[in-house]
Formats: sequence, C-alpha cells, structure tokens
Amino acid sequence: MQNVLIVGGGKGGKAILKILSESARFRVAGIVDINPQAEGIRLAKNMGVKTGNNWRVFSGPDVDIIIEVTGDEQVFREIAADCTGRIVIPGSVAYLIAKLLEEKEALIRKLESETKKHALILQSTAEGMTVIDKNGRIIFMNRAAEKINGVSAREVLGKPISSVIPKSRLAHVLETKKRETNVEIELQNGVKILASHIPMFDGGKVAGAISVFRDITEAVKQAEEITNLKEIKMMLQAIIHSSDDAISVVDEKGRGILINPAYTRITGLSEEEVIGKPATADISEGESMHFKVLQTKKPVRGVKMRVGPLKKEVIVNVAPVIVNGMLKGSVGVIHDVSEIETLTTELRRARRQMMQAAAAKYTFEDIIHASDEMSIAVEQAKLAAQTPVTILLRGESGTGKELFAHAIHQASSRKNHKFVRVNCAAIAESLLESELFGYEEGAFSGAKKGGKKGLFEEADRGSLFLDEIGELSAHMQAKLLRVLQEKEIVKVGGTKPVPVDVRIICATHADLEKAVAEGKFREDLYYRLDRMPIRIPPLRSRKQEIPLLARRLIQKINQDYGRNVEGITSRALSILHRYDWPGNVRELENVLGRAIIFMGFHEKSIDAVHLDGLGLSPGKREEKQGAADIPEKGSLDEMLSAFEKQLIQKALEENAGNKTNTAKQLGISLRSLYYKLEKYRLAKISMQ
Repeated sequence: MQNVLIVGGGKGGKAILKILSESARFRVAGIVDINPQAEGIRLAKNMGVKTGNNWRVFSGPDVDIIIEVTGDEQVFREIAADCTGRIVIPGSVAYLIAKLLEEKEALIRKLESETKKHALILQSTAEGMTVIDKNGRIIFMNRAAEKINGVSAREVLGKPISSVIPKSRLAHVLETKKRETNVEIELQNGVKILASHIPMFDGGKVAGAISVFRDITEAVKQAEEITNLKEIKMMLQAIIHSSDDAISVVDEKGRGILINPAYTRITGLSEEEVIGKPATADISEGESMHFKVLQTKKPVRGVKMRVGPLKKEVIVNVAPVIVNGMLKGSVGVIHDVSEIETLTTELRRARRQMMQAAAAKYTFEDIIHASDEMSIAVEQAKLAAQTPVTILLRGESGTGKELFAHAIHQASSRKNHKFVRVNCAAIAESLLESELFGYEEGAFSGAKKGGKKGLFEEADRGSLFLDEIGELSAHMQAKLLRVLQEKEIVKVGGTKPVPVDVRIICATHADLEKAVAEGKFREDLYYRLDRMPIRIPPLRSRKQEIPLLARRLIQKINQDYGRNVEGITSRALSILHRYDWPGNVRELENVLGRAIIFMGFHEKSIDAVHLDGLGLSPGKREEKQGAADIPEKGSLDEMLSAFEKQLIQKALEENAGNKTNTAKQLGISLRSLYYKLEKYRLAKISMQ
C-alpha cells in the first residue's frame, strides 16, 4: 500500500480523496490547503484524515506519492523540485488513473461473479466432466464426475489422470489430437460410463483435453438382461423419452423414425409432422445435419441452427448409427440453449448499462492488419483516440473507415457514451440539417410537437461519426464549422444556442484538396478537419492480409448464412491475390459470400472453381482497362478525369441509364454520381 499526500482541498482534491479512500491500493496520509474551509479539508476531517495548510510539513519520507490539485503551476514546480525521488502527479492525471483503477476493480469483481455463474452451471449438470492440461494432470472435475469416479476433486487436482483413472483415454486423446465420441468404459469401481473425449486447442497447439460422460451402469445391466428385441426397443425408447435434451433418429434414407417428448417441446413439432418425413422437416434456418452425417458417415457437433415454426435456437450434435459396418441411420441430440442465451442476454444487458447505450460495435482487436501501412494507420488511430482532436479518416470505399471510427470511440474516454453514425450522402440535404441539429416546435409544416433533438444532442459527451463528409453542401459546411469552433448548435427554427460536447470523427473517399481548390469545400473547414488525418490503405496495397481477412470473413458469413465452411484453398487465394480489388474489403466479403452460396453443402473449402464467373480474372480486367481511351498527353488530373468519364459513361450504358444501379456498380454515393454527371456533362446522356 502506498501513502499519498493531496495538495489542494478544492473540488478536485475532494474528488480524488473520495476515490482513493475507496481503493485498497492507497492510503491518504494527509490533505493540505491554505483555506481551512475548503471542501476537501472538511471531508478529510470527517473521514479522520490528517489536514493542514503547509504541504512541506506532510512531505516526509513515508509519503510515496504527492498529488497536486491546486492548479497553480508554481506550486507544482516547487513540489517537484523539493520532493525528488518521489512521484509527483498533477491532479487531472491522478484523477484519471484513480478512475481507471476503480473501473478495473469493478471489472474484476464482475468477472469473478460471472466465473462463479459459469462454475455453477458446470457443477449443476448431470454429466460428469473431467479436464486435464497438456501434461496430463487433472485441472477440473465437477460433482457428477466425483460421484461417478468415487473420488474427491480436492484430492486429485494436479495429479496425473493415469494415476487417478487408469482406464481414462484422455491421455490418448492428447497424443492423437483426435476426439472420441460415445466410448464405453468400465471404471475400476465397476461403474460403466459412456464418454466423449475432446482435445482442447490454443493457437493450434493442444492445451489439454476434456471428458464428458454419464453413468450408464444401470442401463447396460438392464439391456444385457433383456433378450427380446421388442423389450430392448421399448427400453431404448424409454431412455430417449426421459432425456431433457431433444433426440431425433432417422433411417439411412433420412426419414424420421423416432423423436422424444423433449424434441416436441423444443421444436413445437408432433410425431405426425416428423415421423416418416425427410430430416429437413424441422429446420427453419440452416442445413440438415442428419443428411450431412449420412453423406459423410462422420459425426458433427456444436452446430447452431433454428428449428420448428417458432425458429427456436438450438445446438445440434448428430452421429451416424453403424451396425456391423453398415450405416443404418443417424441420431441427433438438440440442446436447448435458451438458458445459456438468457445468461448471455444478462451479460449483454449489464454491458449495455455499463456502456450507457454506446452504439459502437468494434474495437481495434477487430481490425486485421499485417502490413506496415495498415499497422501505421491503426497506431495513429490509437493515439488519436486518447485526444479530443477531430479525426479525418481517409481511404477508398470499402477499406473499413467505419470500423476505425467504432474502434476510436471504444478506445477513447467517451466509450461509455453514445456513438452516433450519420451518412451525409444518404440523407437528403433538406432533411440533413434537421437530423443533425434538431428543430423547434413549429419550425416547419409537420414538425413534431415539442420539437426534436438532433444527432449532435443525441451524441452529447460521446462521438459523432460523419461519413462521406465531402458530400456536404456549402450551407451545411458552414453549420458544421460553427459547431467545431463554438461547441454549440442552433436548432432549425430556433435562436438560442445549445452547447454540445461531441467528438467529431469524419470520413471521406473524396479528394478534399481538389474540392478546396475548386471552391467546392471550405478551406477553413478543411483545415479544421485535417488536424488528425488517418489514411487507410486500399486492399490492393496490402494483399498479404487477404488470407487473414478471408478467414475472418468466412466465419462471419457462416454465421449469417447458417453454413459450415472451414476455409479457402491456396488456389483460390492465388486468384484473390491477382485481383486488384477496386471495392476493397467490402468487395472481398461480397465475393466470398457469393462463392459460399455457390458451394454444395458437403464442400468444406472455397476453391478456385467457386470463384469462376465472379469477375476476378486479371486478364479480363486488363482488357477493360486497356480499352479505355486515355489521352497520351496532358496533366495527371486531365488523364484521370478522362478515364473516370469513360468509366461512368460505360457503367451508365450497362445499367440502361439507371443512376442508382450505376452508383452501386461504381461503389460511390448517388450524390457523388450526380456531381460527376454534371462535371463531365453526362446528365443528358444518362436521360436518353
């Protein structure tokens, strides 16, 4: 524990005294102020903390940290000069550190609470669970496992599994790195169990193994005593019907032959709707795991899907039924995850309360980067997040500017407040002003009674992300400049300024310097926004990230489409590397999504054949580029403008003059397209 001296008993000193008094890491040795009636001095006296008016009296060798909160720079310098060898901290920094420690301790307490909940779930299950580490030593055993094995977890933790349960196959699973399902084992105490052994991986390396099993001693004894096939069938049906998990059995042709009451309860489907029907009868979202197992003769586990008319979310495990080497069907176990979902919902609700309705979804951990250019952009963004400066994100469409905006907000001191996103190009100019600044009652026809708060007020104390900032009109540019300068807004139809505390994050793919030179973007606003520019490189300049991006995007698409694609082949990656990606990461996601749609349900990896017809051939792309009539002479701007004009004209012809489709094909906003049509005098052509 460290001793702290607080110099200054005003509001700041009082606030720091409160925070430090609640921390187990610090002890307040005293608080001094020249004003004996200062708020902090009075509070300290009530708390039994020593007070005084001369900091030198208290600055003995037992004081480790001195926090100066008088705001007087001369006092700070005197303390720093006289107290060398000890930590002297300005009050603002100390307050921030104390708050961070307070939040850390709160998060630790919350983590401990959630850990207890998860442990309660594992201890409450009827199935035995035993976990070993990579060295084969027991690190966890629940109550059911203790009862079945006849041992105490406290006595066996840390011991080799082979010395505690000699017939356990967990050590074998560590060596083979392969899971074993439904293995029947007879323990030393005579108990027969049905176990599944699963290796655990951490970064591709085996970190241990887990065994999940249940006592089947009585069931086996009864089955061995029954010789009549009808009685055996009835016994099996009784076991299945008593299970809390939904069970469905299909024959080798995928037709339903058996379900239990839990299945009906979870799916909402009766026997008449399932028995004799194809295995797809119960699926509302996703593919049939029964058919997949019948095709591959391999079990599948942990597949999320939705079943029944109510689209109940479940986790499905399906295994083949093989008798004397012949496939006779498959059995599926459907676990109702509503309880887990309830806990997850509670966690999310708690997090939402902590975040106070913050809408940002991504952090810097979600930004994949392996190139130097992208790493520089990420590091710049992390530094910018710690300051209140206005940030300008620059990059082509689809490079991930919004992802950066989310991450910057999440890494800033405003993360506990709202993150509001506005696409300046997607809202009509006539509506944009009232959306951003709000309006007073009666400001215009149809205005709400009592008026409406604008997005600047909604984002107060948080962050406002203005996407496509280059599309703002001159009028809106002037309004935005006033907000940046005065930190206040005036509602539509109002006269009273409303103060706002908002961090502005802007994004654009437009050439703002050119727009300023042409008088289309205010120079003073440009310099206001360009104080912290962050350039996000296009995908074509960081192609080494394509494998990492593809892996993450395939996981996302699997969840969106209910698929189970495992990866992408080197041949397919080679095609992706040769393409120039004008649409960047957004185009890469679209290409992978279409490829997965074209894949068969039995296919595991995206291959070159799945990319055929998606326009990724570098040869075709070069032909299109070569076909453009680019002037051989002239400035770079003139040649680029000529090339851009021909691309827009060609896209208009391909879309029969439809501007919306043309804008989508070119990857630009509709407002940008109208501007370019006027610039290149193509407006008349587009209407023919």
